[in-house]
Amino acid sequence: MTMTPRERAAAALTLRTPDQVPTFELEFQLADEIFGKPFLTAKDLESLGPRQREKAIKENADYMLHVYEQLEYSIIPIQHLDEEGTRSSAEHIRKISGSHWMLTAHGDGTFAIPNGDDFEKFVYAIADNPEGVEEEAEQMARRAIERNKRLIGSGIDSLILCSDYCFNSGPFLSPAMFRRFVKPYLAKIIEAARSDGAFTIKHTDGNIMPILEDLVECNPHGLHSLDPMAGVDIREVKALVGKRVCLCGNVHCAALQTGTDAEVIASAEYAMTHGKPGGGYIFSTSNIPFKGMRPQRYQLILDVWRRMRCYD
Repeated sequence: MTMTPRERAAAALTLRTPDQVPTFELEFQLADEIFGKPFLTAKDLESLGPRQREKAIKENADYMLHVYEQLEYSIIPIQHLDEEGTRSSAEHIRKISGSHWMLTAHGDGTFAIPNGDDFEKFVYAIADNPEGVEEEAEQMARRAIERNKRLIGSGIDSLILCSDYCFNSGPFLSPAMFRRFVKPYLAKIIEAARSDGAFTIKHTDGNIMPILEDLVECNPHGLHSLDPMAGVDIREVKALVGKRVCLCGNVHCAALQTGTDAEVIASAEYAMTHGKPGGGYIFSTSNIPFKGMRPQRYQLILDVWRRMRCYD
């Protein structure tokens, strides 16, 4: 039986075998190059009056539907808008397409790798006032849970949890510190989203292997991006945790930028070969199709996906 895109994504995220491997990306930055214009951002809305804003958001939502239907995504990411714009977009898409697609937006509220200006401050805070850091983590999680509840109420039915925890060498916090300052709060955000009926996909780049078990114990439906640039191998991860969490990604983004066509195809084939068996896999890159990537390279991996996506 042919599934709808949403049914396909839901099957994969609940570790069942859909009719075919679903695909999506956290964000798609090639709309301008492939389809003729970029997606709307919050900045584009700043100077608009209420009626103009409403019209622009609806037109952008229609455009997203067009783009992602052409790409055959199962999950539509609504990105780079403020909360009101995200909710309005979801409501409009639901009004005109019902539950045909799964809709997703950012929903994390945990500590991520600090930027250069804040890194030293964060390190000193952990050393000097760990209880204060825990209190901040609790407040961040509470705000995320409240925001996510509003998003879910507007039609968002999956959340991308996009705080990055890892460098290519490993987590920015030791596993013990991760278990104290991140894990309990990530688990709370996921538990609340599940209670409100939403799916969750935890994203982090880098070498997740030292904290893989901790991430899975937080109980997300999916784990993204399985970063091959950091040595994360979907074959190994599938064997370790593939019966407990849906795996998303593992197509080598650096190869998409600088590798040969053969290397790009080989990476996509490897991800499908080892992610697909038994269900519980969503095909995607190990980051996003980013601005500056040649669109033809992204089309190459979609060609591999189309060739290999069906389950017998």
